Formats: sequence, C-alpha cells, structure tokens
Amino acid sequence: MGTHVIKMPDIGEGIAEVELSQWHVKVGDLVVEDQVLADVMTDKAMVDIPSPVHGKVIALGGQPGEVMAVGSVLISIEVEGAGNLKESAAPAPVAAQEPPAAPKVEAVAESKPAAAAGPRPAPVCQGPMVAREADERPLASPAVRKHALDLGIQLRLVRGSGPAGRVLHEDLEAYLAQGQSNASAPAAAAYAQRHDEEQIQVIGMRRKIAQRMQDATQRAAHFSYVEEIDVTAIEELRAHLNEKHGTSRGKLTLLPFLVRALVVALRDFPQMNARYDDEAQVITRLGAVHVGVATQSDVGLMVPVVRHAEARSLWDSAAEISRLANAARNGKASRDELSGSTITLTSLGALGGIVSTPVLNLPEVAIVGVNKIVERPMVVKGQVVIRKMMNLSSSFDHRVVDGMDAALFIQAIRGLIEQPATLFVE
Repeated sequence: MGTHVIKMPDIGEGIAEVELSQWHVKVGDLVVEDQVLADVMTDKAMVDIPSPVHGKVIALGGQPGEVMAVGSVLISIEVEGAGNLKESAAPAPVAAQEPPAAPKVEAVAESKPAAAAGPRPAPVCQGPMVAREADERPLASPAVRKHALDLGIQLRLVRGSGPAGRVLHEDLEAYLAQGQSNASAPAAAAYAQRHDEEQIQVIGMRRKIAQRMQDATQRAAHFSYVEEIDVTAIEELRAHLNEKHGTSRGKLTLLPFLVRALVVALRDFPQMNARYDDEAQVITRLGAVHVGVATQSDVGLMVPVVRHAEARSLWDSAAEISRLANAARNGKASRDELSGSTITLTSLGALGGIVSTPVLNLPEVAIVGVNKIVERPMVVKGQVVIRKMMNLSSSFDHRVVDGMDAALFIQAIRGLIEQPATLFVE
C-alpha cells in the first residue's frame, strides 16, 4: 500500500490561499476517482476539489473555516501499489455541485467513476433508509438531487447503493416503495418546552457575503428611493410575446424587460453605470452595461453578470439570465461570470414584498430592487380600474449620486415600463 498526498491546487488568477469550506469525506472513508472531497471558497466562488485516485482517507489537512495556502497538504489517501509517498496537486477544481434544495436545475446524466486500480467500495444496499447527520451531505449527482427535490425526499435519509455510497435514482424509487418519502424524526409535542441551541460557524460563502455586506454598509453612504410602477401594459406585452414566440424563442419573464429599461435609461444617466474607487477617489463611468442579477442559491447570495446588456435582445437577455441563474444555483458559475458588473438588479420574485432596502454591490453606485406585482384598484382618468402595480426599491451611493438624479433615473425607468413601446424606439 502507498500514500497519495493531494495538495491544495492553484485555482488561478494569482490566488495564494483559499478557505476550506466543507469536507465531503472523513478519515476512514473509501473514495473513488472524481469523487468530490471538499469545497473551497475563493474571493469569487465556491469550487469542488475532486479526488484523482481510488483509496481510503487516512488524514485531512484542515478544518472547515481554515484558510489554507495553495500547495499545502489538503488530504492523504491510502492507495494500492508502490509504498513510496506520492504528492500531487488535486485535479483542476470544478464548480461545486448543486446544493440539495436548489431549484430549477436541469437534469444531467448520472456520472460513473472510471475503472482504475485501487480499492473500490462495493455497492451495498441494506435498505432504502439510512440515518445521517443533519449537516452531512450525501454523495449524489445534480440529477438525483433534483429528482429528490421534486419527490419531496430528504436525501440524507436515503441509503445509496452506488460507489462510495452514492445515491442513485433507483435508491429514490426504493425509498418511495417503502412509503418513507415523508419520514422524519417524531415531532415534539406542540406545546412542549424546548431548550436546544445550535451554533453555526460562519464560513465559506456565508462569511464572504457577511464581509461584503458589512463592507458596503460601512463604506458607502446608502440611501434608498421607492417608486410605484404600473406594469399592466408590459405584462400584457410579455404575455403576448410568450404566446406568439414562447415555443420558438423561449419564455420571457419581467427581468429582461427591466434589463432593457436599465440600458435605455442609463443613456441619459451615465453616472449610475459607474464604479467608485474610494481609495483613489476616482469614479469610472462605463459605456458597457454589465448587469449583475442577484441570485439566491442554497449557499447564499450570488451575483452573476449579464455582460454587454446594451447589445442584447429581450430573448438574448432572457436566455443569459436563465443560464447564469442555473449556473449560480448549481454552483457552476465561474469567477468571470460572478464579477465585473456595473449596476445590479435584485429581485425576490413572488416573495418580493412591498418595499425593500437593497445593499449596494460595491464598487457599484446603484442597485435596482424589484418588488412583487399585486393587483390593486387605481384611479385612471377618473375611473376606478384594476391595475397590476409593482414597486421599485432602489439604493444609491450618496457619495456619488445626488438624490434628485436618483429620483429622475427611477422615474425614467418607470416611464419606459409603463409605456413599453418606448423601450424599442431608437
């Protein structure tokens, strides 16, 4: 037997150290080639570290939350073969797999480890249900995770029969056949006292989000502006376009219309499409409109970037927004796709509430927040009619943007949305 030492790989772009976010294995586990060993967090994204070998884990090089230098020992694996110590960098890291609860992920084929020498855990299935720790992440492909989500199954309760205990589609079916799709620990009495506590370490993506939000609120002089918008006409246009072109070009949501409205409004308000370097005291206004679209994933808020929105049609924007959102939720967005925005659009969809106060995505100076659409009675030309109404809750950096300019900018967006034909008049 020999020992294969895997070192923290060079993730690129001059990164000298990364944060170890989560282990997917423990000492004593049997692993197979390409199995995900750990998640690490860079300044931009979470990435997976896969195993290059088959073997048994004999040592872990760090604890979750620890910052590790590139080239430091990540994990040691016992392998069959020569007894000489082998050292290597881990294979090129890949984007982290989709968290179990992430929605709207396209199904992909089940992947199988390549055959190779070394110990391989034998597939076992001693029953469809197994108890795992609440924070233990079962080994499964994105397709299986999506299937479990659709079926309402807690993946951690399902015994995996694949290599290294990987949960397969067949395991989900076996679990359902036992009538345990809703199995859970017995509920406590409704009025029983509780004295339990849970401490959650702030690491990985959550720590990066916390640092960025704290930095933004400390450095920028935030102020918010809220305006009510009648979206009846643009919703009618959207429904018409979807009925006519939805099958051939794809369905449109409201977001690509808002992206288009940003592009047109920024022609008259270039100071909003800017970055502020407060250390150098320099404001950089950009001609290119790179729209960050805030996207919630199971590991936290991510902001993939629709580049050159000024050159995209409605359907092009819609396709790019969908692609980036899926990549972010799937943990597959690259560092380039998560950086370089010039203005950000944030929306909580149907949960958008009435008003919000979004935090700036520094070094940007403006963020436009979308609230939910509600039907309300409104007075139009002296008549009470039912209209679809929505608020825009937007925030600005008062060090760069004056209040009057912010109000005029949002009013310009309002005019474009309420008269949607003006979005396309050149």
